[in-house]
Amino acid sequence: MLPNATIREILRMYCNGEVSEDEATASIEGLRIDMIDGMARIDTGRSVRCGMPEVVLAEGKEPGTFARIMLAQVKASGRCIATRVSPEHIEALRNCLPPEVRMEHREAARGVVLSTGEAPEQRGGTVAILTAGTSDIPVAEEAKLIAEEMGCTVRTAYDVGVAGIHRLFPALKDLLPADVFIAIAGREGTLPAIVAGLVDRPVIGVPVSTGYGYMGAGEAALASMLQACSVLAVVNIDAGFTAGAFAAQIAHGGRRT
Repeated sequence: MLPNATIREILRMYCNGEVSEDEATASIEGLRIDMIDGMARIDTGRSVRCGMPEVVLAEGKEPGTFARIMLAQVKASGRCIATRVSPEHIEALRNCLPPEVRMEHREAARGVVLSTGEAPEQRGGTVAILTAGTSDIPVAEEAKLIAEEMGCTVRTAYDVGVAGIHRLFPALKDLLPADVFIAIAGREGTLPAIVAGLVDRPVIGVPVSTGYGYMGAGEAALASMLQACSVLAVVNIDAGFTAGAFAAQIAHGGRRT
């Protein structure tokens, strides 16, 4: 995509033979915005511009409005993803889904994918995802959904936290060929720092809002990860989407298609 170019500049460059038709098309696609119901602006050019899909956050959206946004997005791009969906959101989608649109409900991830037959482009790279406990799995599954939708292979190992640290080493051994690791933990949030001290690949720590009492709801886990001696990146509490998208970008190795 041509950096910082307006549509007028793109057209001028194409007319002057400075860029090819394919380059001009990709750049214009990257600037597309569709208005839904006079309030939602769908960034249909995000995948071209940023290398990641537009993802709809269902949480806080009225189910009917959510369904209209999703249908508009899948019509524009052939594929649409939503996170943090509720049963009411799923019901609203099912009630208005046209026959040519397929719906995949990823219940463990609290996510849904609509498509018209388009499959995610396989861009290469492997993302490994580990969780400290089973309570962390919904966040892990959200990260997995996003990384897979961005064309990565994802391998997982769940419930390998430091309360029984002997569980970690055999699980980690199977994941060592990965390009990037996501380590997810609540409570004291120790797992990412330990993983980062054992592997020679980037590690992304995700604090999870499990735990109770003093600095519960993920706050202690976040503070612990930010204070880690090991080298790792840390995203916000419960930010499975952010971790999955960031990991996929790393796994792609900065390649542009």
